[in-house]
Amino acid sequence: MKNKIIDLLKKISDPEIDINIWDLGLIYDVSYQEGKANIKMTLTAPGCPFMAQLASQVEKQVGALKEVKEARVDLVFDPPWTLEKMTEEGRKKLGL
Repeated sequence: MKNKIIDLLKKISDPEIDINIWDLGLIYDVSYQEGKANIKMTLTAPGCPFMAQLASQVEKQVGALKEVKEARVDLVFDPPWTLEKMTEEGRKKLGL
């Protein structure tokens, strides 16, 4: 189930950078147990104007999976996001 959630997260793009939130390195942890999905994520900056919108979108889309009864996003800023958190695919998309 965790892989199914990750595949879904790869379809959600950051509104400011046209890269999905998984490859951008915004997802720190995904867990699933007994119908509950918990996603620990960060943003590129704590003052991101899309903070609530992006977290809500993740909860809504993950919560729409038939196996998920409850989806919860925990926004964290420690450790802070850096370019090193990006996947190789994300780096290629940014030309790094």
